[in-house]
Amino acid sequence: MPSTVVHAGFALLLAAGLLKDAYDRKALAVVLLIVVLPEIDTLLGPVMPGAHRTVGHNFVVPAAAAVFLYYDTRIRETSLLRERVADRGVKIAWVALFVHFFAHVFLDWAHLEGVNALWPLHDRFFRLEGELLWSSSEGFVQTFVDIDLDPETGERAVDPGAGGTTGTVHVNNPVEPGTSAELADEEVIDRRFPIANRGWRLYLVLVGVFTVVARRFQRDPPETE
Repeated sequence: MPSTVVHAGFALLLAAGLLKDAYDRKALAVVLLIVVLPEIDTLLGPVMPGAHRTVGHNFVVPAAAAVFLYYDTRIRETSLLRERVADRGVKIAWVALFVHFFAHVFLDWAHLEGVNALWPLHDRFFRLEGELLWSSSEGFVQTFVDIDLDPETGERAVDPGAGGTTGTVHVNNPVEPGTSAELADEEVIDRRFPIANRGWRLYLVLVGVFTVVARRFQRDPPETE
């Protein structure tokens, strides 16, 4: 699965492109903090089965945060957030939320068992897996969402990549490198903290770091009279 370092590398790329006038060390620190925060759910594993990829990896929390941000900054007469951090802070908050979803939750959605997307409203893991293409013989083809039509009843069955629940799904992590039954037979527990276990993931980390460094050395063009 993508490591925290890979998530951070992707977050740096997105932050560099979205922050614009609000781009500085403090803004990057906020974005990086938000993007690594979901991994805290690994610490809940020993007391809550299936906590990893559930508590901090779902669509409900960022959706609720987006609704709150929109209401507070666009609808309310007086924005609590804007009063405390001004317009710059509001912009950073929106970017951090966007990065949290696309640089962390979305990436994990497409790997291993996916994420418990609708938790706590619905306990079911979903994985984004498939392909999208146009074929000269078959036309438009997509396999991300499986749609079956019962020829007898005409009923449609839609499967968006559903998997197991918190009771049946375990995603290995440094805190729980295996299920309790698997670890019981191990004399030495190997806890691995991944950095980049695929070439493209290392590439993403390096490009993210390069982008941040390159932006620091950029200068505004001289003003012409």
